[in-house]
Amino acid sequence: MTKTFKYLNVVVRILFGALFAFSGFTGLFGIGSQSTDGMSVEALAFATALGESGFIMPVVKVVELVAGIMLVVNRFAPLALALLAPLVVGIFGFHVLLEPSGAVIAVVLAVGEVYLAWVYRHAFVPMLRPTQAQVAA
Repeated sequence: MTKTFKYLNVVVRILFGALFAFSGFTGLFGIGSQSTDGMSVEALAFATALGESGFIMPVVKVVELVAGIMLVVNRFAPLALALLAPLVVGIFGFHVLLEPSGAVIAVVLAVGEVYLAWVYRHAFVPMLRPTQAQVAA
């Protein structure tokens, strides 16, 4: 790996982690608020349902905060990426299908997740190998 790619990996990991850590922190402690102006009816209904559940958004924000910190400090980064993957898919789907005005950030998050998953692919490859029980069946 060249020196340039090594630094790129670090920069992407830290920025990706900081973005999620910041989002988790602000969401947990109610700092700032999301504007719903111009949001489609479907997107508003979906976001409202998540918020009013009283359970989903706090869990999402804790995962964002913890996984973001894990990426920033480079501890258990593959685990952090695995924790964030469903959130990134949800964010991507929400913005592409319900609220296209945020599609750019959704694509940036998806590209960042895929790029970092590729960087840490050595940690994910063992999960894709068949176990003995699967081979025997």
